[in-house]
Amino acid sequence: MKSFYDAINFKLFEIMKYSANWNYPTNIKVGAGRIGELSELCKSLGMKSPLLITDPGLAALPMVQTVVANLNDSGLKCGLFSTIQANPTGQNIEDGTSWYLEQNHDGVIAFGGGSALDAGKAVALMVGQDRPIWDFEDVGDNWLRVNVEAMAPVIAVPTTAGTGSEVGRASVITDEENHIKKIIFHPAMLPAQVIIDPELTIGLPSFITAATGMDALSHNLEALCSPFYHPMATGIAIEGIRLIQQYLPRAVSDGSDIEARTQMLVCSSMGATAFQKGLGAMHALAHPLGALYNAHHGTLNAILMPYVLKANRHKIEQQVERLTQYMQLEDAGFDAFLKWVVDLRKQLGIPHTLADIDINTAKADTVAEMAVEDPSSGSNPISFTTEEYKEIFCNAVSGNL
Repeated sequence: MKSFYDAINFKLFEIMKYSANWNYPTNIKVGAGRIGELSELCKSLGMKSPLLITDPGLAALPMVQTVVANLNDSGLKCGLFSTIQANPTGQNIEDGTSWYLEQNHDGVIAFGGGSALDAGKAVALMVGQDRPIWDFEDVGDNWLRVNVEAMAPVIAVPTTAGTGSEVGRASVITDEENHIKKIIFHPAMLPAQVIIDPELTIGLPSFITAATGMDALSHNLEALCSPFYHPMATGIAIEGIRLIQQYLPRAVSDGSDIEARTQMLVCSSMGATAFQKGLGAMHALAHPLGALYNAHHGTLNAILMPYVLKANRHKIEQQVERLTQYMQLEDAGFDAFLKWVVDLRKQLGIPHTLADIDINTAKADTVAEMAVEDPSSGSNPISFTTEEYKEIFCNAVSGNL
């Protein structure tokens, strides 16, 4: 029988085995409590006056206030900017850039969910540019316009497990004038340092844990199904899906489960690493819906998932069959996987239709046209027409699966 001290030591080992330093795709510190290394990471990048960028909800929480206070106590002059929306806009980035320059900051800490991470990376880009942000949209060679030397260094600290923006080279920003989400891209937007600390996600509500976890699933799944050749991304994606299968229900059921929280943060980063292979129709539809309705991105992907899978079926059956074997589902094949997705959504409390989140078909033509133009449509296994996107969207509204 184990003694009391043996039990404690075993528990510590279980926690410590999920602590690591990785150098792919950037420098990543993984493990409970590693937010305590933030000040040293700032100093290692030459930051003396970092600007912590987060969302208004997090800015009001003790967690953020404690982080800012600890940074200031360590000799840094840390500022705070939180005027960003759930789907950050060009105006949000302009305001953050102005604040950064007015307060003479010298680096960015992007702290929070996908919106805060995207906003932080975009501000770090724009503080050194003399062009409008839309000049750096991920179209053609626009990224060559960036003055790389003038960009600010970024440390990314995710507090949700979904977007994986902490290991991404782009930000999704809403052009509010045209009601379009645009991808702003440059390779140097990849944060120089990342802290993955599961303790920062402990207080995340179960419905947000579920929606962001399904977002991570959508990234891994669409990367897996992308027709482009990238076996390394494929390998990351397939393992990411297996880990989500194992740990997302646990994280939703028990938000204090450190192991599940750690693994879901890792799955999130895996998805964003894998989707350099491409995304697909889930995101091609989710982006315009987010811009038009200001709906939660992860929830949109979660709802759209089975409808897009069904539409892509004849092009992805082989990949999905291999996936089901790797996941050790009781039955192999597309139908078994589609059932697993639908059952998982139901278990997690994800709505079955877009109508459940107050989206109707009134703008079906606009949504379909925007989906065709969205960059993610270019890596979908099938080049859907406007009419086909409209059909998928209408099915997702009505629940026609």
